[in-house]
Amino acid sequence: MYQPTLIKGIVVGVPAGIMIIGMGSLFLFSDISQPETPQADRVGGSLRAPVNEVDLRRWVNRLSVDIAARPGGDVTKSRIAAKWIESELSEVNMGYRPKVRIFEESEAEYRNVEAELPGATKPGEIVVVGAHYDSVSGCPGANDNATGVAAMLAIAQAFTGTENVRTLRFVAFANEEPPFFRTDAMGSLVYARACKRRGEKIVAMISLESLGYYSDEPNSQRFPPGLRKFYPDTGNFVGIVGDENSRPLVETFYRSFRRVSDFPVQKAALPADLPGIGWSDHWSFWQCGYPALMVTDTAPYRYPHYHKPSDTPDKVDFPRYSLVVKGLAGAVKALVNP
Repeated sequence: MYQPTLIKGIVVGVPAGIMIIGMGSLFLFSDISQPETPQADRVGGSLRAPVNEVDLRRWVNRLSVDIAARPGGDVTKSRIAAKWIESELSEVNMGYRPKVRIFEESEAEYRNVEAELPGATKPGEIVVVGAHYDSVSGCPGANDNATGVAAMLAIAQAFTGTENVRTLRFVAFANEEPPFFRTDAMGSLVYARACKRRGEKIVAMISLESLGYYSDEPNSQRFPPGLRKFYPDTGNFVGIVGDENSRPLVETFYRSFRRVSDFPVQKAALPADLPGIGWSDHWSFWQCGYPALMVTDTAPYRYPHYHKPSDTPDKVDFPRYSLVVKGLAGAVKALVNP
């Protein structure tokens, strides 16, 4: 997840009036109870390989310890990470046939890695589950974003061999972090633009971003000025975040998560220019007119090791992170079987 320089200054500089207006008309991390869903509307069937903590630990360690820091500027590390993800998704390991989408920047090659499970009755409707695999320079990136990549792999593994209504696509993106953030070389923007050129109908994009840090300590959760009194100050929840145009997707995904998981979850559908709302790969899909959301532990608003050398696997709360990923797998299942 990208954080602009001098984040505190940027956040403090946001006019309080904009925030209050946003509060009046939209949900920001709202945890309003939903009515019970009729049994007929519940998702049936089982996923092929249930999410488990052992795999999540293995994948987070592989990316953040064995491969370690992998900034986009280090082309070798970027390639190693992409090759590893391709291998994990392969027929030998998970049964997919990954496609590597190579693009160039400054005479260097970068890779987005894609694996697809075609839909049975609505194959033209595509749900993308994605995560960026790069980190900032000098940072192992265990939480940001090895946890996102590991979650994507866990969900891909859970869906191996299943039949679903819509097409489900898993994508690992290069170059989310600086210096490529919100440039033409941002991997997810390259990918989303290619989908748009092909005329693909992406009905939902789920960006998995920094999912592993939770705290029960009071005042462990921060928000932009003027909002904190409305929301919990304890960072023990996962957030589902989108822009105003993606509100229906945010609401649908939130309800689906709540149906399959008791883990604390909050939701937000806010103007895209508010600090933090568009700080990951979902932003790229907004640029192409696709509905997209981010699932996150809120990263810089909670995580003390954000973009630091101390962002290591021992900071990840694996038991709670595993519960989140299990809930996400169930919510994705509902999304691809409307």
